[in-house]
Amino acid sequence: MAMFLLLAAAAVGYAWWKGWLGKGAERKLGAVAATILALWLLARGQVVPGLAAGVVAAGLGLSGWMQAKVAAVPMDELEARRLLGVGLNADEDEILAAHRRLIAKVHPDRGGNPEMARRVNAARDYLIVNRARRG
Repeated sequence: MAMFLLLAAAAVGYAWWKGWLGKGAERKLGAVAATILALWLLARGQVVPGLAAGVVAAGLGLSGWMQAKVAAVPMDELEARRLLGVGLNADEDEILAAHRRLIAKVHPDRGGNPEMARRVNAARDYLIVNRARRG
């Protein structure tokens, strides 16, 4: 078991040194450390603490993954309205209908461009959030 921990620490150190862990490295290292701790505790027969460490590892790993996936696309209101093709007085239903029509054409599952789909979704989100803020 000591050899396993030593190899895991060496692998993490090497990945950190090479820069493979990227932005948010401390969260990734925390997830790796919690995973190693969970495996070590489970191997020793300490099931409850091992499962608790596993839950912590999953929480650290998933929250970092979700933060990375939800990247904001810079956009202003005029660009969002032009992209969706809605006017200044468009209500939420019109915005959603325009989004549905456009996303059906540009969605990657239908051969579209992933970046364009991301921009269409960002335009929808921007306009709906701004409508909610205004009243």
